[in-house]
Amino acid sequence: MDDSSLTELARQLASVGGVVAVVLGGSRARGTHRPDSDTDLGVFYRGELDVPALRALAADVTGEPVEVTDPGGWGPWVNGGAWLTLRGERVDWIYRDLERVHRVWNDCERGRYEVGIQAGHPLGYYSHTYAGEVALCRVLADPSGELGALQARTRHYPPALGDALVRGLWEADFMMMGARYGAAGADPTFAAGCLFRAIGVACHALHGHARQWLTHEKGMVTATARLPQAPQGFAERAHAVLAAVGASPREIEHTLAGAAALLGEIHAATDPSS
Repeated sequence: MDDSSLTELARQLASVGGVVAVVLGGSRARGTHRPDSDTDLGVFYRGELDVPALRALAADVTGEPVEVTDPGGWGPWVNGGAWLTLRGERVDWIYRDLERVHRVWNDCERGRYEVGIQAGHPLGYYSHTYAGEVALCRVLADPSGELGALQARTRHYPPALGDALVRGLWEADFMMMGARYGAAGADPTFAAGCLFRAIGVACHALHGHARQWLTHEKGMVTATARLPQAPQGFAERAHAVLAAVGASPREIEHTLAGAAALLGEIHAATDPSS
């Protein structure tokens, strides 16, 4: 969608009852999108959201009925929205409960985060994603100025959050123990799951150490490889671990050796005493 179309759609969304602000998010806001990437519009709301009005707007702009969920329709964190097609382009409306976003930001400032289960997020949904999305988005409609004010705050990454994510590296080590059980039992599926989790935790730790937001596991390895403290060849090595875990105990153990070496370098890079 061109800028004028985006701005007009955001204006229409912002006129719906309960909507406080509308933003462009995802890869298109960050400038890392592909030609076929969706256009993600974050719909920040407070209190009761006028879903019937959203359904009417979706039908009006697409020319056909569109399934628009109630809040909670997609799960606890990405809690609803709609998938639209406008002039052949995919446009997603994604709900964000603004009061919850404020609470998460307060937690971030205090060095607190949680990881929840959410469809579409195989690593789990890291709560500080909310704050990172606000920091990295492009605000399209914000009549009260509330979201813009929050964005200004979130662009200063909380040191306490970064330190907490680095401390969370213990879980990567724990997952490596699990992967070794997978090797001993010739269970490559369990080993692969443990390794994916270990690498994901490490990606968040490295981003926390660098005081940079990580908002999705999609592309996380490539994004982490760009960080100044990432081990040399991080992307190639991490992808190699996950691309060929192996089937036999010997093959899995060989993969684990590479993963252990990579995690050792990450521990060294994020060690506050170094």
